[in-house]
Amino acid sequence: MAADIHFFKEDIHYRLLHREPIISWIAATIRKEGFKPGAINIILCSDNYLRRMNKEYLQHDYNTDIITFDLSEDPAIISGDLFISLERVSANAEAYTTSTVHELHRVVIHGILHLCGYSDKSSGKQKEMRTREDYYLERRNWVAKSTR
Repeated sequence: MAADIHFFKEDIHYRLLHREPIISWIAATIRKEGFKPGAINIILCSDNYLRRMNKEYLQHDYNTDIITFDLSEDPAIISGDLFISLERVSANAEAYTTSTVHELHRVVIHGILHLCGYSDKSSGKQKEMRTREDYYLERRNWVAKSTR
């Protein structure tokens, strides 16, 4: 059964490469965390688009790289929407001297980990989140190679 994971764009032009290996990697991450992948939408957008959402839904008037909406109805199945600002991802990549693609993958898996129950509201939880991100980023290449 193929994972129900889809990518969309709002108000930007971006060509996402290697969708199928990324989808396999996301699904494998969810399974490794002990869940089943459900319907997941990953929406790539601009800073302005995401800032409006941040204000409307979270009452935060600032830019962010991702907003995650958990839409899971069954606690065993991970479903949700990830809205990601490619402008923030690109700026973060430059600040951390990494590629935009690598940073995009980090932000995607960050959102997936939120859906799996991880939080980043304290410094200890942020460290745990970063450790899990790094763990799954290291496995990204293995999953991509194994799905060819």
